[in-house]
Parts: sequence; C-alpha cells; structure tokens
Amino acid sequence: MNIKVLMLCAVFVFSCLAGEVEIIKDVVFGKGVTGSKEIELKLDIARPKGKSDKPLPVVVLIFGGGWGYGSKESWENDLKTFAKNGYFCIAINYRLAPKYKFPAQIEDCKCAVRFLRAKAKEYNIDPDLIACMGYSAGGHLSALMGTSGGVKELEGTGGWAEYSSNIQAVIDYCGPTDIWKLKSGSKDLNEMLVNFIGKRALADKEKVQLASPVYYAGKNNPPFLIIHGEKDPLVPVSQARDLEAVLKAAGVEVVLTVDPNGVHGGYDVVTAALDFLGKHFKAR
Repeated sequence: MNIKVLMLCAVFVFSCLAGEVEIIKDVVFGKGVTGSKEIELKLDIARPKGKSDKPLPVVVLIFGGGWGYGSKESWENDLKTFAKNGYFCIAINYRLAPKYKFPAQIEDCKCAVRFLRAKAKEYNIDPDLIACMGYSAGGHLSALMGTSGGVKELEGTGGWAEYSSNIQAVIDYCGPTDIWKLKSGSKDLNEMLVNFIGKRALADKEKVQLASPVYYAGKNNPPFLIIHGEKDPLVPVSQARDLEAVLKAAGVEVVLTVDPNGVHGGYDVVTAALDFLGKHFKAR
C-alpha cells in the first residue's frame, strides 16, 4: 500500500472518530465571585453523539499550571478520548492566581460539579457518577474536591447552591497534597504557592491546611487513583505517598502508581484513568 493510500485511510479513520463525538464550547456554568466583582466561568463539553439509553458517567478535567496559568483548551484531545469511551466529559476554566487567591480556584471547581447536577436531566448524565481528574495544580484541585466534600468554607457563591459538589472518584496526577510541607521546596514552587495563597497566609499553618487535601481525608472520601513520578523535581513523590497513607488510614479505596523514572508529567494518565473509572463506575 503506497503512502498516499495510507494517508487517505488515516483521514477517513479520523473523520469517523470525530463523528462519534459532539463538542460544545464555552458553556457558562457559574460566576466567579470576588468581593463585588463577578466573572463568567466557562467549560467545554465532549459527549458521545446520539441519545444514550442510560445517563452517562461524568469526568471533570481540571488543568494544571501552578494555579496561575493555563486553560481548559489544554484538554482538547483528552476531552474527546473520554467521550469516545462513553463518558460525558467537561474541561473547566477557573480563576487564576495571583489575581485571585485561594479558595477561588476550588470554589469554581465545586461550582462546576453543582452545575452538572443541576443540568443532569438536560444533559442525560448520572449525578451519582462524577469524577475529577487533573494534572499538577489540577491534580491538587481534584484531590481537594475528593477530600473536602461538604466543607462550606470552600463552596463559594458561584451558583447552584442547592446542589451537592461531592464527587465519586478522583484521578490525581502529580498534584500537591500537603502545602505546608511544600514550603521548603524550590524557589519556583515557593513563588507559585505565594501567588496561590498569599505570602501572609502561607505563613499561617491553619490557613495553609485549608488548601491541603491531606487535611480533610476521611472515611467518606471517594476512591482515588494517584499517579506520580519518583523523580518529580517540583512536587516530590512523598506528597503522593502522604495522601495515600491518610486515605488508607481512613479506610478509603486508593491506588498509588509511581512511575520509577517519571518526572513532572509524561505518564499516560488517560489510559490509567479509563481503566480505574471503568472498574469503579461499572460496579456502581
């Protein structure tokens, strides 16, 4: 088979796959409220084309970038992959540091989940099967979503207050879990933490704990898949092991995968996530 025929075949396959998924861009899911100022919060949706016989499980993708940069667009390919595998998948934007300090970021994540529950019938999604997945800062926010269910101080006032922001599964890829311990890390990381929390707040252990997933770990947390690189130079693998330890101590189902040569990224998280969610959500 010559190269021209191979290229035509590749285009045909891509077109067929693209036709399996419906994309909806820039859906407003709530408001980021800081004092008297409000901004619109937006998300992108990817879902299987056609009406499903039963409500679809949901994956919420939360981007990384030191809490200060990045956008939902970075998930474009993974968004489609989850949809092709039968999930209703969203990628969300959230308010960024240093303009917006914690807890703005987690408030926006929680607002997105409440929005999903408010629109469950309209979107034909299962409000009892919602997972959060993120990388780096997004991994931190996903883990915090999993451990801080019901914590009123982190809910915010972005909308849909009558609905729960609890989730049913977490995929945390190289996310910080205990920010107090991270303070002694690299200069770059310390600068990110100052931007995220604020210099004065970062010196207050009680306030720092409010932003740390390990602080909230308890028996009612959902199952966790934690993935981390043994050689991560930014967020040490001890952060993953600390979270695993407190979750196990609380009786929570947790799987920790450590890539022995992994740094800060590069692991095939989507394949691992699909396997994890397939086993967990199908059992429900």
